Amino acid sequence: MDHSPTPETRVAPPAAPPAGRYNRADDRTADRRLRVAAVVCGVLFLGLIAWLGGSYLLRETELNGTVPTFQAVSDSELQLQLSVRKSDGTSGVCTVRSQGTDGSVVGQSDFRVPAAGGSYDEVVTLRTTARGTTAELLGCTPDKK
Repeated sequence: MDHSPTPETRVAPPAAPPAGRYNRADDRTADRRLRVAAVVCGVLFLGLIAWLGGSYLLRETELNGTVPTFQAVSDSELQLQLSVRKSDGTSGVCTVRSQGTDGSVVGQSDFRVPAAGGSYDEVVTLRTTARGTTAELLGCTPDKK
């Protein structure tokens, strides 16, 4: 048996690509440009994240408060410690609320924070309509300058 290809089944070798069409130097240049573009985009993205984070932290440190402890002294009164970190010379208002056992708001009040000093720690009294079981700081707002 003869296994030699017949003229109809003979396959021609692939044609060579046109000269310069698939140049390896062009691929390296394109890869380098992509890498440079990726690095530039990455640096810009990290810079944006750092700027947003920094501005958020600076804005937050202007007047930050907490209520570390509280105690219900009667069915109509709650004593709480109001602690505020702030920039010296910044005054404002901190809003505190209390809820009863059923979750309803039984008291809410604004407390002034004086401008003097870098912190403010004071025991304040919150009047309530029923016995308060929580003391929650809703937020502190600096005065407009």
